[in-house]
Amino acid sequence: SDKIEKEKVEKINQADSQIFQTEKQLKEYGDKISADKKEPIETALAKVKEAHKLQDIAAIDTSVAELNAAWTAASEEIYKAQAATGAEQPQADATTGGGQPNTGEDHVEDAQFEEVK
Repeated sequence: SDKIEKEKVEKINQADSQIFQTEKQLKEYGDKISADKKEPIETALAKVKEAHKLQDIAAIDTSVAELNAAWTAASEEIYKAQAATGAEQPQADATTGGGQPNTGEDHVEDAQFEEVK
């Protein structure tokens, strides 16, 4: 029926989105994840891709759950790496920027204009 078909399409779209997000996150954070945490993510990603290709809804559900669990296990390492990077950042700013934060509002000028009709 239409309801079943709609659910199938939603699951396939969810898997597609999950594949895209995972590949993006692996590019962005891959160097901050140890091999023993990265391997389960890559394995689960391959399962999601296969289930997506076959449009196997049950396999999509289980592989997406496996992928989410793998990311949860790796996320602690990512947060620690980001915290370490964040702790070093203010020191670098203090030496290069004189300690003044850049607000992005440099050279702001008020201007008056006249609407011509």
